[in-house]
Amino acid sequence: MKPFRNRADAGTRLAAALARRDWADPVVFGLARGGLPVAAPVAQELDAPLELLVARKIGAPGRPELGLGAVAADGPPFFDRAGLRALGLTPDDVADLVDHARTEARDQVRRYLGDRVPRSPAGHDVVVVDDGVATGGTAIAALRALRSYAPLRLVFAAPVGAPSALDKLAREADEVVCLREPEGFRAVGEFYADFSPTSDDEVLALVPR
Repeated sequence: MKPFRNRADAGTRLAAALARRDWADPVVFGLARGGLPVAAPVAQELDAPLELLVARKIGAPGRPELGLGAVAADGPPFFDRAGLRALGLTPDDVADLVDHARTEARDQVRRYLGDRVPRSPAGHDVVVVDDGVATGGTAIAALRALRSYAPLRLVFAAPVGAPSALDKLAREADEVVCLREPEGFRAVGEFYADFSPTSDDEVLALVPR
């Protein structure tokens, strides 16, 4: 399977798939940071505003690299219940870590948007875009945050994703659109010729302040 050249290429292909659907006053939200360059061609194709969405991983106590869930700047957290059980933890046990991750998300939003308040999803079709889905935790947290604003329709879209993670997202979104759902999925970066990190400057160039 030929890889996407880069995130912009993946976004252009994803935009073509999404353009075939009917939309009601759509707003496109790109997950920072890597989702923004994918979301930009989608927003352009749908003639929709592009907004930023930040969700942060909730790390395990003493093991921040081990994700136990995710949380956005606003909205309820998502917990990996199996991961919590494996460590003998409850959501209350990691409440401080949730608060820390949420603070990081809010700080990141302020760094990118300044004082501007993102457009409300209420009353719009909303498309949440990421560059790929491995476990789905941050995407679930992002979807739950937007769901609380009562959008008309909440769609998640990505160029590639692990089938198991996409199944989880299908329970959170009204629709999931993914161009590639390979069996034996290992990592998002394997499906890109260029998967270099998205810089803060790239994000700032894409989102209005």
